[in-house]
Amino acid sequence: MTENFNRIWHQRADDLLKRGIDGRMVIDGRRWAATDGSLFDCISPVDGKVIARVARGKAADIDRAVASARAAFNDRRWAGQPPAARKKVMVAFAEQLRAARDELALLETLDMGKPIKNSLSTDVPSAARCLQWFGEAVDKIYDEIAPTGDNALALITRQAIGVVGAIVPWNYPMLMASWKLGPALAAGNSVVLKPSEKSPLTALRLAELALEAGLPEGVFNVVPGFGHEAGEALALHMDVDAIGFTGSTRTGRRMLDYSSRSNLKRVYNELGGKSANIVFADFDDLDRAAATAIGSMFYNQGESCNAPSRLLVQDSIADAFVEKLAALTPQYHPADPLDASTVLGALVDETQTQTVLGYIQSGVDEGARCVAGGCRALQETGGQYVAPTVFDGVKNSMKIAQEEIFGPVLAVIRFKTEAEAVAIANDSAYGLHAGVWSRNIDRAVRVSRALQAGTVHVNQYDEDDITVPFGGVKQSGNGRDKSLHAFDKYTELKTTWMRIDSAN
Repeated sequence: MTENFNRIWHQRADDLLKRGIDGRMVIDGRRWAATDGSLFDCISPVDGKVIARVARGKAADIDRAVASARAAFNDRRWAGQPPAARKKVMVAFAEQLRAARDELALLETLDMGKPIKNSLSTDVPSAARCLQWFGEAVDKIYDEIAPTGDNALALITRQAIGVVGAIVPWNYPMLMASWKLGPALAAGNSVVLKPSEKSPLTALRLAELALEAGLPEGVFNVVPGFGHEAGEALALHMDVDAIGFTGSTRTGRRMLDYSSRSNLKRVYNELGGKSANIVFADFDDLDRAAATAIGSMFYNQGESCNAPSRLLVQDSIADAFVEKLAALTPQYHPADPLDASTVLGALVDETQTQTVLGYIQSGVDEGARCVAGGCRALQETGGQYVAPTVFDGVKNSMKIAQEEIFGPVLAVIRFKTEAEAVAIANDSAYGLHAGVWSRNIDRAVRVSRALQAGTVHVNQYDEDDITVPFGGVKQSGNGRDKSLHAFDKYTELKTTWMRIDSAN
């Protein structure tokens, strides 16, 4: 059965590439070439082959997309629809994703290298769930009436902010897009989406599926291109009201600069992480803790902003725990992403591969002990593969403990006391996620409260869903994706104060 599954996906990939992938942008409900005709190659990290030629959007294309979005917003073809009507379209949009599951999963895997089983079981269903959840939520959010005297009526209402620029990364292209699209569209905004040039294909297909679901033309536009061209033009645009950005902290700084240089648009940054996962000696199921630490770290090839890349282990159990990690790591050896059994696929491109290998070398140079991996893999395929890597003896001052690697590299840091663990965990520029493993409920709560992170996982890691907010503190960004709190980013509060004269 597995062999047949693999053969089917390779055949589907061959058929898709023979038909050709449409890389043109989507503006005002139509496919367009770039204004100047520019293209760039979309190279699959699976085998290093070009799978599509994609329109290279620039400032002129962003101008067209923003004008389309603004016209759609101003004539209220979408914003003016009742919440129940918008809900119907959003639910239909989600169903379109589910119907196109296999196609979208294949595009995602070919484009950025993640295992096909993850694209099928997580990325497509989670994106659809997000769109549907926000669609269903929008007609259940009530406005407010402020307490006043008899001579006034004060209304506090939420209104769509206008034109939203969404800039999303390459690690979860479809899911990150849905995290922006769900609340932004459900609230009545128009959106211009700039996907990463490293993984633009599912974003373009999403725009078509939205139109098929009944979203009016111009409400959702997609302009692929490079960050320094299309991304910068979108963030600097004077007619964009808000930017929802997910990506590196370095680029997040630029988003704030672009805002100050343009119209002071709202900027919501979801940025990097260097999450600490703390295992105390009192946790009695070290096998589960080790398996979760490894699985969460190497999921999506370690290309996750919330990956628990710093593993803090109490001294008294550290030797045994590291042995468990080293024994589990070979289960995550990289393999063909179109194979049903593959759990670790390809890194997104050669640049990222070299970045990860550079961090591995820095770990060796600074004196950490590599207990697993540490090298490139499957070079004969032409793809981008790095063996899952575990370092022991890491000091929190080392480069591999302080900088976001975005690859399958785990740094084990030993600690003696609870206070030391908290101090090490918080000694980071980032504050996205954290984990605590302890059977002592007082310690679990105490440490959770002390950790500087947007989300703290207790006796698990990465268990959550669309109902809870996602985001961080410090240089991990501001604002929250997911949950009802995401509406705060894409709506403005308006106060309407009405005087009521006495009948006399």
